[in-house]
Amino acid sequence: MLAALGWGLLASSSLILGAVLAVRVKVNRLILGLVMAFGAGVLISAVAFELVQEAFETSHGLTHVAVGLFAGCATYSLGDAALDRMGGHERKRMDGSQASGSGLAIVLGVVLDGIPESAVLGLTLIEGGGGISVAMLAAVFLSNFPEAVAGTTGLVQAGWRASRVLGLWLAVVAVSGLAAISGYGLLEGASTRTVAFVLAFAAGAILTMLADTMMPEAFEHGGKWVGVLTTLGFATAFAIGAVD
Repeated sequence: MLAALGWGLLASSSLILGAVLAVRVKVNRLILGLVMAFGAGVLISAVAFELVQEAFETSHGLTHVAVGLFAGCATYSLGDAALDRMGGHERKRMDGSQASGSGLAIVLGVVLDGIPESAVLGLTLIEGGGGISVAMLAAVFLSNFPEAVAGTTGLVQAGWRASRVLGLWLAVVAVSGLAAISGYGLLEGASTRTVAFVLAFAAGAILTMLADTMMPEAFEHGGKWVGVLTTLGFATAFAIGAVD
């Protein structure tokens, strides 16, 4: 349990690094978009090889993988839609659009985005026999950083005090640590079918989050180079997983 908490906090600590950087320095949007694209590629690779493939091999079939994927997708989509209606749909914009939204919805939305990634770290601890998946850890860390930079930039432009923004990210880091513990607890002693379902569920939620929030923002700021950086991120994560 303590190991899961520690890895969850470490992976999400890049949220604080990104927030501090955004508060102190005006980050170039092109660079941010490219970094975000790289992080998206890393996450896609980790989802494919660390989650979906593992779920398939664990269950020895497609049924539980398919059900888990679409259940994760549906759960994230419904939660995201509810928060959008509450005023959290612009939570990761860089242009200050958050000013028109609800502070509570923005906070809850950021938490919703981070939970699936952190929970996965707890899942991989059991699947890896107590060892963390380096590829998954790198994926979560790298994807969190540009998200925090973008979100912080927009929140500050929307009138949020720097202390309030940093408090938001600290709260998300704490929740991420708890999510990692929850992910660990879900699989401890569980059947292979349950393991496969939970892994696929997390994969579906992460993929939906990527398509809904991270990749559109990356393309908007990174332009035509986004495809190159996404592919590079995918290849990097695959290489890390291959030697892990």
